[in-house]
Amino acid sequence: MSGGTEPPGAASEPDVQAELLEQALSERKALINLCLYAMDRARSSGVVERLEAGLAELGVSAVRPDGERFDPAHHEAGGTQPTEDPALDGLVAETELAGFTDRGLPLRPPIVIVYAS
Repeated sequence: MSGGTEPPGAASEPDVQAELLEQALSERKALINLCLYAMDRARSSGVVERLEAGLAELGVSAVRPDGERFDPAHHEAGGTQPTEDPALDGLVAETELAGFTDRGLPLRPPIVIVYAS
């Protein structure tokens, strides 16, 4: 139509673009969650490595805080590992299930085993 008017009920171009962007972001989130689900259940380390590499190309990074100080704000404790060494007390002994961030924003925390004296 001429004069910049649109038929009643027609969406403007910016509205359509915003709707498509919202849909794409929602679909991206669903695909990332599907990949994480598949990684958790994959029996092949090669499949896990390939999925992790593919996610990294999209800005989704694995978090394995082994050797770091346990922080309940960023880690989920899955259990403890006894230690006699006071220097290890409170450190992450190993990561049971990798956590993930999406461009630095947390998707899920890693589940870790924590040294405890």
